[in-house]
Order: sequence, then structure tokens, then C-alpha cells
Amino acid sequence: MKYIFVTGGVMSGVGKGVAAASIAKILQSRGFGVTAIKIDPYVNVDAGTMNPTEHGEVFVLDDGMECDQDMGNYERFLDTSLSSANYMTTGSVYLSVINKERAMEYGGKQVEVVPRIPLEVIDRINKAAKKEKAEIVVTEIGGTVGEYENLLFLEAIKMLKLKHHKDVITVLVSYIPSLGAGGTELKTKPTQHAVRNLNSVGIQPDIILGRAGVPLDQKRKEKIQFMCGLEEGDVISAPNVESIYEVPINFEKDNISDRILKKLSLKAKSRDLKEWRGLVDAIQNPEGEVKIGIVGKYFGSGDFILTDSYISVLESIKHASYFWRKKPVIEWLDAGAYEKDQKGIKELDKYDGIIVPGGFGNRGIEGKIKAIEYCRKNKIPFLGLCLGLQLSVIEFARNVAGIKDATSREFVKNAKNPVIDVIEEQKKMLKQKNYGGTMRLGAYDCEVQPGTISHKAYKDWIKAGKGPYTISERHRHRYEVNNDYRKLLEEKGLIIAGINKKKNLVEIIEHNGHPFFVATQFHPEFKSRPLKPHPLFKEFISAATKKPR
Repeated sequence: MKYIFVTGGVMSGVGKGVAAASIAKILQSRGFGVTAIKIDPYVNVDAGTMNPTEHGEVFVLDDGMECDQDMGNYERFLDTSLSSANYMTTGSVYLSVINKERAMEYGGKQVEVVPRIPLEVIDRINKAAKKEKAEIVVTEIGGTVGEYENLLFLEAIKMLKLKHHKDVITVLVSYIPSLGAGGTELKTKPTQHAVRNLNSVGIQPDIILGRAGVPLDQKRKEKIQFMCGLEEGDVISAPNVESIYEVPINFEKDNISDRILKKLSLKAKSRDLKEWRGLVDAIQNPEGEVKIGIVGKYFGSGDFILTDSYISVLESIKHASYFWRKKPVIEWLDAGAYEKDQKGIKELDKYDGIIVPGGFGNRGIEGKIKAIEYCRKNKIPFLGLCLGLQLSVIEFARNVAGIKDATSREFVKNAKNPVIDVIEEQKKMLKQKNYGGTMRLGAYDCEVQPGTISHKAYKDWIKAGKGPYTISERHRHRYEVNNDYRKLLEEKGLIIAGINKKKNLVEIIEHNGHPFFVATQFHPEFKSRPLKPHPLFKEFISAATKKPR
């Protein structure tokens, strides 16, 4: 087994996740079996209970693990589906050690933080690599070197390197600030301090990725190499790029894979980034643009728009747009504004397509429903995700089926007509005080109905061996379409395009006579890939490119 650890220096948000994903992709393109792991240094057991406006999107894996958004980058870059084995937090590691102690797995010995916590980390890394049958495992350590929170994970690197010296390398992604009017005077001193912090815990970085607004010049590379004790060629330029998918190409300009293979004593294999280069070409040379509006509740002028909350939706729009060689122009639309200004909703006409993404709570709900109604009546391509499906059902029930007070139990606890409600198994979970992992999470099957837009989109994704029209998608929600209203809604013209037969739950709805009106209870954005756009996003963008302007 070969191990690559990716750490961050100088400041947070420096791009460790994209760097780790890019390194993994490059090595995969060289013919190696690669997997990626994320270690988050917080005490939360998983990311499920954290506010996405503070932490970013909660990404969900097939097995239901709620995790950090970097896991989405790993899956997208490697074109794979990872599991809970590939994700750990300080909380989950400590919980595991404590549970083992309670079960007498340490044979009554005194259990100390060192070495037990670092050994647990190493054990988890090895198990994940074995599960994925990987030759190389890339592990990102969250946080910044010098912080107290990630010291035990750095200790794990040191312990592993002492035992397997030739099989472990550390990559430091370090921010290199710039001064001067043109922003070209790059300063290396902060990186030198970051390396000193690593050295203080017994780790010497093998490769430094110089994260800066512009490419590193040779003089700056040489200075970092000399001051930080690196060999020639071990400083890789990591400048700002228009798209994160350009990063692997940039790294390879500095021959990062050759450096890594040499340090890990691996025999070089031929490079194959042909498809990836084709993707970058489509990004850099679009044939027109497509304008997409996303209607949400935190997009007003007085609110900070945290795009990380919807990173998978944004990337899925980009994947599909690049497939059609279009430049995606994405704008955030404030649902609250449509509640205050009835005429303002006409601005939706200037967009080629509208998306209402997932979310929780009742802020801006009526504005979203008005936006959905406008898209339905005016034939604007529309894609609803999770909450977007629930609000689409409410809109239809009110304005087509005549149930004027139709709503969701989430918004009105004593609702008379809850067309969206909590199923029995979720009612039991709501009574618990432990909210972690209590929603409908992870992959569930969906049978797609023939003759629908969804079936046309999914025709190449249909799973063999599970019936002729079955697909699998990831979920993260608690409320469902109330089956007591299904017959009436279908009689009034609502198309139930996908159902989960095992639980008898609505998964997809559509409208007849509309160029593209599809809403899903699941989150298709979690399974989109840059070289394999999700079929629903692909069809949505296709319809959007055909909308008359």
C-alpha cells in the first residue's frame, strides 16, 4: 500500500480537497487503483447535524453517510461511489475507540490518546483502501497545520511513515500571498512557517503545492525548495483557474505524477488524460451559453450567498452544460422577493431554465411555490430537487387539483390537507432527541415509468437485473408525498413518473405538455460526474438550450 497525505498551510479554504481529488485523478490516469479519504478534525460524528450555511453542503453517500462536500469532489474526479469507510471525524474516531474499550477489545489495558487514536486512524485508512482495492490511498487532513485540532492526525502520518518510510509522502497545499499593485510579488515566508509547523511534529513535506493567484515563477519555486529542504521539482504551481477541472492539467504541467511515483518507488505507467483534456477544452471553448436561475431562501441582497451550500447542484449544472458545449451562467434568485412583489416574478422569463433545490424550514416557501407555478404555466424548463418536488406537489394541489389549503406538515403541524407528510417510520424518529442519521438517507431504488421524460433521460442508466426501468438515487429528507392524495392528484393530471415500490413512495413527478418539468424527491446532483453528467441535468440543460429567447 502507498499513502499520500494532503495537508494545508497558512490559511483554511486553500483548496486541499480539490488538490487531493486532482492528485487522485492524475494517478488514476496513470493506471493505478486509487481511493480518497477525508479526515475532518471536528467532534461531530458526521456532517449531518451541521448547518450548511456555515459548513457547506452535506454530501450523502450511497450507504447513507452524511459527510463533507470534499467527498463529492473525490467521487466526481474519480468517477466512483465511495462509502462511509472513506470518511472520518475526530468524533467518530474517538467514539470508535471508546466503544472498543467498553467492549474490552483492548484486553483491560489502559487506553491512552496516543497511540490509540492515531492507530485507529491508520486502521481505518487501511480498511478503506482494502475495501476499494486501492494501490494508492490519498488522505486529506482537514484544517491547517499548526492547529491543535488536527495534531493527532498528523501523529498518525508520523507513525505510519516511521514504519513504512518508502511508502508514505506528505503534500502541503500552502497559500502564497502577493503584494504590489499588480499582485505579482509573491511572498514565500508564510509557507516557510507552515513547513516549520509540520517539522515541529516530526513531518517533512515531500511536495509543496504553491496556491497563489498567479503561476509560481522559477525564482519563487527555487526559494521555497531551498528554504524548506525540498528537492528540485518538488514545488508545484497551483494558480487560480476558471474551473476546478483544470487543476489536474495544471499539476501535470509541473510533472507532479512523475515526482510522486519516484518518491513512492512506483514504476511509471503511460499517461491518459485525453478525456479530461476534452472536458477542459469544452469549458474553455463553449459554443454559446445557457442561463439558469436557482430560486432559494438565502439569496437576498441582505444575505450572504454561501454557494458551498449547493456545490453539487452547481457542479451538476456545469457538467451538463459542458456536455452540450455551453457556458453556464448561473444566477441566484431570492424567493422572498416573489412573496413581496407579484410582478417581479416575470423576471423568470429571461432565464433558460429554473431550479428549486433542496432545503429545510419555511422561509421563502410561498415565493418558491409562485416561481414553480410561473414555470409550469409559462413552459419554462424546470427542475425541482427534494424540497423542489414537495413544493411542486403543493403548487399542483392548490392551483390544479383545487385543494386551496394544501401544504406540508413541515410548515403547518396541524395542517388540514398535508399533501406532504411524515411517514410512520419517520414519526418515530422525530420523537427521538438524537437527530443524527434519522432521515431517509442514501441510495434507494426508483422504478421509472415508461413514456416519461425521466425514462427517456435514464434509458442508459437503467440497472440490469432489477427490472426493466429501475434506477438508484441518493436521498436526504424526512417528508414525503402523502399517498392519501395520490389518486386525486393523478386524476387531475399529475404524472407520477417514478416510485419506490418497496416503500410505495413517490420519487419523480412530471407535467404533461411541458417541454421539461421534472421534480425528484431524491438528490440527483450527488451522482453527477464531469465526464458523465447526470441524465436529468443533461436533459434539463438540453431543454433549456431550446427555450425561445
